[in-house]
Amino acid sequence: MNNQNSLSKQYIQKEELYNAHNYHPLPVVLKKGSGVFVWDVEDKKYFDFLSGYSAINQGHCHPKIVQAMIEQAQILTLTSRAFYSNLLGEFAEYITTYFGYDKVLPMNTGVEGVETALKLARKWGYEKKGIEENQAQVIVCNDNFHGRTINVISFSSDPTSRTGFGPFTHGYINIPFDDTTALAEALKNKNVCAFLFEPIQGEAGVKVPKGGYLKACYDMCKAANVLFIADEIQTGLARTGKMLACDYEDVKPDILILGKALSGGTMPISAVLCNDEIMLTIKPGEHGSTYGGNPLACKVAITSLQVLKDENMAENAAQMGTYFREKLQNINSSYIKIVRGKGLLNAIEISHKNENAAWELCIEMMNNGLIAKPTHGDKIRFAPPLVITKSQIDEAVAIIEKSLKVLADLK
Repeated sequence: MNNQNSLSKQYIQKEELYNAHNYHPLPVVLKKGSGVFVWDVEDKKYFDFLSGYSAINQGHCHPKIVQAMIEQAQILTLTSRAFYSNLLGEFAEYITTYFGYDKVLPMNTGVEGVETALKLARKWGYEKKGIEENQAQVIVCNDNFHGRTINVISFSSDPTSRTGFGPFTHGYINIPFDDTTALAEALKNKNVCAFLFEPIQGEAGVKVPKGGYLKACYDMCKAANVLFIADEIQTGLARTGKMLACDYEDVKPDILILGKALSGGTMPISAVLCNDEIMLTIKPGEHGSTYGGNPLACKVAITSLQVLKDENMAENAAQMGTYFREKLQNINSSYIKIVRGKGLLNAIEISHKNENAAWELCIEMMNNGLIAKPTHGDKIRFAPPLVITKSQIDEAVAIIEKSLKVLADLK
């Protein structure tokens, strides 16, 4: 092994030795990123087609976001919510105006946003809908991914997330995704306070529901006096070709959960938006976060949101996404079972007798200069930063097409 490969091996061995084994990364050690590209410790350049699970929509190290972060980091980073800060009100006004809500509750990670939304829904259910205390139910979808806290995995249908972590919390009704009949049946339960969903199920392999699904669900929830909660942590912030995936069907969630690209990939920032009738059911001391709404996060989030608009990233995602799917569909390979997606959130399903085929393809793509990751065995998600250009897509698709040939030799 040469010195360069040895360097990567050293980093990987150290991480394996001292870090928890709760991920299974590709064997690439990254040290630098810019736009749609990353570089490893041997200075090899790669297309990033995962974008930090869509946290890096604006591209790696976007200069305006990084500059805002540096400037604020030199002034004030954290006050806790024990005191007011000069930026929290500014951020709250900016993001509520941006998405059209009365209030925002800022948190840090995506799953914190989900937990916050669930607490708001239950509190609203008791105080506004009149559900008997401790009887509130939330409808969720099978194959969902909303995070990995004990509460959230309690309504996961993924054995990897659940096995060995019980006992689980109660209060959830699981139904199939993209099934309005199942939702209608579940809504007959008078104790239901909310329906929590992903507009597109990303972790499940970019499952896109039928047209009209979101609008039908929204209308049914309104008729049943049930809150419509959209987890747009991955699908939101221009990823699917509109600012929110819900915008495709002109539905406005009662509670909107955002995260990931809210910081452009620089730090953990999440936010929960809703109107006063819901938000003001939570009183001082009933929910909070030491870092939630910190001055650094506020400055970074405002800049990250402004960059999305100023650089027309939703429009680029829509155009480049259509072009990318057309290019993928034109690849003549029996190993691609299906291509699906919306905007620049896309996936392929691999058809191969070897259950590790998707992983082996990702290794070969990595060797050829593009990094992506399998999900649920036979699916590979392709989600590059939204700044990608047509010529870059041409180059990336050529890498994918070349890499597919490795599957011919796989037993």
